[in-house]
Amino acid sequence: MIPKISTLESKRRNVILNAALKEFTLKGYDDASTNVIAKESGISKGLMFHYVNSKKDLFLFLYDYCTDKINKEYLELMNFDEKDIFERLQQSYLLQIELLQKHPWIFEFINKAAITKTDDINKKLDERVNEKLSICQETMFDIVDESKFREGLDLEKSKQVIFWSNVGFTNQILEDIRNSESAELDYDHIVAEIDRFLNGLMEIFYR
Repeated sequence: MIPKISTLESKRRNVILNAALKEFTLKGYDDASTNVIAKESGISKGLMFHYVNSKKDLFLFLYDYCTDKINKEYLELMNFDEKDIFERLQQSYLLQIELLQKHPWIFEFINKAAITKTDDINKKLDERVNEKLSICQETMFDIVDESKFREGLDLEKSKQVIFWSNVGFTNQILEDIRNSESAELDYDHIVAEIDRFLNGLMEIFYR
């Protein structure tokens, strides 16, 4: 049966989903409060449970919704034939920003969703192993054009440093998006920051 929440008008649905994403990400499934989710959504708890039957159903719907969005609006649009590591990263950032404009907590939710003390939820998540997500993590920094790197560099260590830098930069972008007082994302500013970041790395690692 399709949950009633999936039939809601997108703007109203996104308000509820974003409130749930934030609560589940910050507190985990076990400690997340449906009262908080309902309050931040601007609806009553009774109405929320009209749209989803239970906290468990909301969490699993959210997991399926997020993995579907990440697959269709991020992973399936990535061109992994691009071998320049910085071109690939730029492509990845721009696609992620498009998703983050709609759901600022989507990537952290997926990363933390599997951490739960509830056996039934763990079983359901095990049934939802998403091969595309793991493939992306493995290939983003794997096969790249190594001919552009400076001579004498340890390439594996260099790629590891780029990966760590990428994680820190991504976390900073997320923090800036969430702390922004404006409802509208300053897309041009973020793209300029991405370009500055990647150009800086290129100066360090490329010939």
